Amino acid sequence: MAMRWDPDTYLAYADERARPFLELTVRIRAEAPRTVVDLGAGPGTLTALLHERWPEATVTAVDSSAEMVGRARAIEGIAVQHADLRRWRPDAPVDVIVANASLQWVPDHLALLPRLVDHLAPRGWLALQVPGNFEEPSHTLRRELAAQEPFAAHTAGVDHPASHDPADYLRALQELGCEVDAWETTYLHVLHGEDPVLEWVKGTGARPTLLALPEDLRARFEAELGARLREAYPETGAGVVLPFRRVFAVARRP
Repeated sequence: MAMRWDPDTYLAYADERARPFLELTVRIRAEAPRTVVDLGAGPGTLTALLHERWPEATVTAVDSSAEMVGRARAIEGIAVQHADLRRWRPDAPVDVIVANASLQWVPDHLALLPRLVDHLAPRGWLALQVPGNFEEPSHTLRRELAAQEPFAAHTAGVDHPASHDPADYLRALQELGCEVDAWETTYLHVLHGEDPVLEWVKGTGARPTLLALPEDLRARFEAELGARLREAYPETGAGVVLPFRRVFAVARRP
């Protein structure tokens, strides 16, 4: 069953979430693609940038969340498809496939790369970006707390995002015969507001855990996680600094 996402919570830090998308897609050197697909497009706000860049192309946003798809349908200039990227198949080869902050939700997603490359037209482009911060307190504290009672009885088996290092994506895509550019960047996001790191993770990595909890335990979990995150990410007087490592790869099919 697809997880229920909240577009408003996700977009609370829209500018910060857009930066890696922009730095990923600027390295796609396709000049006049006919078809562009954004896999795991969320609310479609970033997909719209692909339409602005290639206005003559058919640009499609694909997402498994009904809530995200509903939001994306309101954006002009893009097509929208409700589908799970693990089983998505295009009607014809695609010139550009973008998977921005989506593959981390697919277990063993390196095994999915051959299928995605196979969906590309000759000399087509695959661009992916995944978080690489899953051993940071923003994730480890959530996992530790979720493993404790009374939460563990409800959170066992929930989805946990995961990713690989740039060299792993480089090697996997080179083995498929692609020309590959792979790199990583650590952003220092300066966040403001009450419990900003908690609000950040509620929109992404912590959401499966929160949805698995009954309402009374969810409030308790949020309060305890918020306290731990405030200790790990203290207010500096100029905001709360959230280091965020991102991993990128852009491949071109031969």
